[in-house]
Amino acid sequence: MTVAQKRPEFRNINAFKDLPTYRLPVAGWVSILHRVSGVLMFVLLPFILWIFDTSVSSEISYARLHAAFGMGPGGVVLKLVALALIWAYLHHFIAGLRHLRMDVSHAAVSKAGGAASAKITLALSLALTVVLGAKLFGVY
Repeated sequence: MTVAQKRPEFRNINAFKDLPTYRLPVAGWVSILHRVSGVLMFVLLPFILWIFDTSVSSEISYARLHAAFGMGPGGVVLKLVALALIWAYLHHFIAGLRHLRMDVSHAAVSKAGGAASAKITLALSLALTVVLGAKLFGVY
């Protein structure tokens, strides 16, 4: 006669005690950031439309836009918003390509492949954001 093993017991989690100790894998962070970047692009859509409209309306409005992005306190805020938008677009685009690759090739569906592609996605989006942010802030 064999003794039955005790079944695991599942309880509700305590959000304040259990969630801070949970370690999300890199692929989970990329997935969450993909959603965050999509929401950020949607929320900043009026800003994008304002920039586009102002830049193509006339030479005077373009000069005003150029002055608004100057090095005053307002210009720094506008540049930080533009930098957030740059990151959101780059991350969303690269993570979208990652998802398309997973759908088509099934190469990154494994745990190791998913983690590797997630690390590449994070590194690439952050590196491109730093490069474009340096250009935005006039480093080169």
